[in-house]
Amino acid sequence: MRSKSQSLLLRQIALHAVLTPLAIIWLFPLWMMFVFSTMSDFGIFSPQIVLWPSTNFIENVKNLQADTDFIRAISISIGVAVIYTILSVLLTSMAGWALARYRFVGRSIVIAIILGTITLPFAVVVIPQFIMVARQFKLANTWMALIVPPLFNSLGVLFMRQAFTMMPGELFDAARVEGVKEWQIFLRIALPLARPTMAALAIILFLHSWNNYLWPLLINSKPGMMTAPVALGTLIGLTKVSWGGIMAGAIMLTAPILVVFVFLQRHFIAGIAAGAVK
Repeated sequence: MRSKSQSLLLRQIALHAVLTPLAIIWLFPLWMMFVFSTMSDFGIFSPQIVLWPSTNFIENVKNLQADTDFIRAISISIGVAVIYTILSVLLTSMAGWALARYRFVGRSIVIAIILGTITLPFAVVVIPQFIMVARQFKLANTWMALIVPPLFNSLGVLFMRQAFTMMPGELFDAARVEGVKEWQIFLRIALPLARPTMAALAIILFLHSWNNYLWPLLINSKPGMMTAPVALGTLIGLTKVSWGGIMAGAIMLTAPILVVFVFLQRHFIAGIAAGAVK
């Protein structure tokens, strides 16, 4: 018994000995981003290697706010990300439920098309999507243009379909025998069972919307409708680049996501495991 416990302890020590340097390598760029956010533009390009924070963070934030109205941009990003995540999770859940539990003509073709869209680069569809949204529907510089076009997420549909497929069909058949309507089965039985998967999918979709740069850059040209990543991009000019402001803005965008992931990592891991493909 003692030999087994000693062997387990040695394995844990060996595992931590390998993972700790890897964690340091991963965290080092984040630390340097924080250090640069506390330095002036001149200090960032100093030939001396600086590993500890300076005192210019507040000044960089003030310059960032003065140049880009960054607080407004963050509020727009938060609003877009939250609304997009809620609607996209609901939409992909309904699509995944239909593909998992209903038999209809052409279902396999629909699944094949959804699988095919995953391999399609966004650069292929961005120009037709821009022409349709901006020129035909006249929705440029609106919240609807930011939220609606990316709503349907192919990976999310397949993710939720797998989660619903793994649920016992007898449970839903018993509910139908009791006279429960289909929409009640979906809302009151299926969705609560798929809560870990939905939590993981919500984190993925929120990060996708939070970090999205190309589509908001194309569809919104007004300064008052810029999201936070686009606002940071405006600091890169032809003759001047505000590196201190960019680093400060990057810290302000990264820190909340790290905090959310730390507190929700159990739900994320549980959801990934529950929705994983067999």
